[in-house]
Amino acid sequence: MTSFSKLALAVKSAVVIGAVAHTNASFAADSDRVQEVEKIQVTGSRIVKPKLSQPAPIVTIGAKDIAQAGVPDLGSVLAELPAIGSTDTLIGNNDSNEFAGVTSADLRRLGASRTLVLVNGKRHVAGAPGSAQVDLNTIPSALIERVEVITGGASAIYGSDAVSGVVNIILRDDYEGFEFNGSVGNSTEGVGTKNHSFSVTGGAEVFDGRGNVTFFAGKDRIAEVMANDIRQVQHYGSVANPEDTGETDGIPDRLTVPNVMSELISEHGVISADVNWTFDENGVPVQMPERVYSSNGAFGSFPDGCQYCFKTQDYENVYPDLDKTTVASSFSFDFTDNHAFYSDFKFVRSDIKQQFQPSFRFGNVSVNVQDNPYLDETLRQDLLSQGYETIGFSKFFGELGNRSASNKRELFRFVGGFEGLFTLSETDFSYDTYYVFGRTDNVRNTLNDLIPDNFVAALDSVIDPATGEAACRSQVASAQGDDYSDPASVNGGACAPYNPFGFNQASQAAKDWVSADVTRTDKITQEVIGGYISFDSAEFFELQGGPIGIATGFEYREETSQTITDEFAKAGFLTTAATPDAYGEYDVTEGFIEVSLPLLSGLSFAKELTLDAAYRSADYSHTGSSGSWKVGLLYQPIDDLRIRGTYGEAERAPNITEAFDPVSPGFQNISDPCDAANINDNPNRAANCAALGIPDGFVSQDAVSVDILSGGNIDLKPEQSTSLTTGIVWTPSFADNFSMTVDYYDIEIEDAIQFISAETVAENCVDAAGAPDSNFCAQVDRNPETNDIELIRSGYLNAAAIKTSGIEADFDYRTDLAAFDVDGELTFNLFVNHLLELEEFEFQNRPDTVDVEDGEVGDPQWQGRFTVQYSWQDLNLTWTTRYTDRSARFDVSPEGDIEEDISPSYVGSMITHDLSARYQLTDNTRVDLGLRNLTDKLPPAYIQASGGDEAIYDVVGRRFFANVNVTF
Repeated sequence: MTSFSKLALAVKSAVVIGAVAHTNASFAADSDRVQEVEKIQVTGSRIVKPKLSQPAPIVTIGAKDIAQAGVPDLGSVLAELPAIGSTDTLIGNNDSNEFAGVTSADLRRLGASRTLVLVNGKRHVAGAPGSAQVDLNTIPSALIERVEVITGGASAIYGSDAVSGVVNIILRDDYEGFEFNGSVGNSTEGVGTKNHSFSVTGGAEVFDGRGNVTFFAGKDRIAEVMANDIRQVQHYGSVANPEDTGETDGIPDRLTVPNVMSELISEHGVISADVNWTFDENGVPVQMPERVYSSNGAFGSFPDGCQYCFKTQDYENVYPDLDKTTVASSFSFDFTDNHAFYSDFKFVRSDIKQQFQPSFRFGNVSVNVQDNPYLDETLRQDLLSQGYETIGFSKFFGELGNRSASNKRELFRFVGGFEGLFTLSETDFSYDTYYVFGRTDNVRNTLNDLIPDNFVAALDSVIDPATGEAACRSQVASAQGDDYSDPASVNGGACAPYNPFGFNQASQAAKDWVSADVTRTDKITQEVIGGYISFDSAEFFELQGGPIGIATGFEYREETSQTITDEFAKAGFLTTAATPDAYGEYDVTEGFIEVSLPLLSGLSFAKELTLDAAYRSADYSHTGSSGSWKVGLLYQPIDDLRIRGTYGEAERAPNITEAFDPVSPGFQNISDPCDAANINDNPNRAANCAALGIPDGFVSQDAVSVDILSGGNIDLKPEQSTSLTTGIVWTPSFADNFSMTVDYYDIEIEDAIQFISAETVAENCVDAAGAPDSNFCAQVDRNPETNDIELIRSGYLNAAAIKTSGIEADFDYRTDLAAFDVDGELTFNLFVNHLLELEEFEFQNRPDTVDVEDGEVGDPQWQGRFTVQYSWQDLNLTWTTRYTDRSARFDVSPEGDIEEDISPSYVGSMITHDLSARYQLTDNTRVDLGLRNLTDKLPPAYIQASGGDEAIYDVVGRRFFANVNVTF
């Protein structure tokens, strides 16, 4: 190890690495607990100080915890911490093309866009277009030394996006030798959650020990898991309870039952006449069974099953298929004992395959009963006898293949900088200057989309009298009539007739002509130049507790994001609305200062009293100037007790999507608030609708979609948040090796950026008190004659507010078993989070309308993690128990639902257990073996890994992992 690296290690080495714990909670209880003078730098501050003097709680997860998680996905590992939500993990994003294969951290469930992810204290390029979300899959687990998490606003230290906190990933460096890591994992219950990772790391000193070169290469694979692979999947859904007699009659309004499907649409096609007809594989008509209970117009319950009904889970992913290759290297060189150059680069390629439902037509196309050459003759005559000349047709186009995402994502990142120590007069300065460049290129292919206009033309087939064969009507002039126009939008002259009855009965030519792949190409870049310097005031003056610590610095950053869409999608030929290209960029110049004032030290009533403060000024090219600040206090009245707290204002500038997304056309079903059926849903509506000239008894024609224009908003301003964290650290002298921390946190966000839906725009136009809201009404166009809504403009606004608060407690205890005549040592850790509130206000100026999330699925009021470790010589055994509180399946908001609305009303509390063992076989070889979810505890069958909030539950069950580490 080089001389400067040794010095840097002495300054920057982190606190305890191991079981998840608050940094300040894992104290040794020996006499050096009070005498500790080692200076460190941890996340949340750029000033080095004694490790017990951090005013903010920091959660640390070490390399051992990551290795024993049993999956090469850092996001899923972090999501097991109560402070981090599961909604942006691989499972949480399993219904998104844009975020397919991306896994991110969602601190405090305030959104991944409000969590800043750093690598070695520096920003990292995003993984998805238009966002700042870092793809944690691009950070190799084998290179991670530890992860530090600080919750609460940290924008004063690190800048925008740190509203809910910071995740700082610390990588190993200055490696010497050669290391091989291998791991495998899979379900023990046949679910098929196979994953494996292999990597090699090599490092050596160069230039006579003044430099170090490290190289890393790794391969990770996570196998695709479909919803139908999950053992408990039985196509659950909710249906109306036929015994229900009213809202508060004590009888559940809706029941959760298995086998909820749709008889109105199928991969085999459905014609709805007096009964619903589907078709077997070969196109022979089969009558659909009748539903027993109804879920909605499209879905119902079929207790005895339904062979040809549509089942949503037939097409849904739990895990995507992820194949990742990583190559990375670092180089450092000491110019002198106190000044060094450092650099690292990495290249990551990820190939992702993720499934979505196939394209479909649901009753919005018609079959010509008389002319269609593929329709069964008996069914044709039956339909003609009932007077049908044309009849609506529905079909899921599984025969074209799922609309799968086949994505190739490539990321390149380079970091280079200079760091060191120097002395001016008698003052020591430490500095770090750096340059960061990152680029993500993503080719997103959505396969097997339908060209609806072409399908209409191909479905309208006839017998060509010239050949006696089936042909598209558009190709047979004698069958067209005087007012015929070809409905095809792409290459109409090549129309091939499509047989939709049955499965895979259409010719390959017809399937090719009605389908196309969509290609979107993303390019995301990030460029950062920055630096900071830290020193203290010892040469000039000291407070009673010691010299003032000071850090100050600057950062300049440029962010760009571009998405190019293929011509088909831009023209609107496919099932989605026309999508234009997107581009946005901004730059920001920032300066910051941080001070640490040790006011008192060593007194009978104040063993330590330290005040920290920080301020950051930022000038954004798209939002102008803004500032963030925070103060922190640490007070130690006696040796055993520390009282700590931080309070500050943080900010988040709008990201590129929110500010620069182009206005795109679309369509959406709107329930007109001025319709007679909806007019009394709000006490202000009737008067406001009348003021708009809409007559009493108005019945809108809203059964069809209306046009939508939506996009970014360049006039957005940064979100503003306040964050308070306060708590105690107790290390009682009468209980050796025991520590306890209890912290209360409270975060409030104002002017939160939120996408306002078209329906919300329409409602807010006429729900305002006193008169129609002119701002929202200006976004709604109505037909001057019929009064029907024709167009709504929607987008992002600084309109929302979010609040969250809770209490976290962390207990640590270590005991030597020699006192019991047993070899080894036991370590206990209990981490508990109690969520007091999580509330969202879609419009902050309407505080009476609140969406309460705490206590609902995804946001349990209680979460806990209890870990016991036994260590003896080369053996380490770990038992971990995780607890998730009972959670409501209904909206617990004051104006929301009640328990009676759905049964079961709750997902019961969940307790799972993990068991792992680590053994150092030889000086060079270490192995890990373990079982996750030892007792195979599964959530109720109606929790079916559909992503989002349900991602908090383990639907896979018991699985094993095995790791091996060999060093040379």
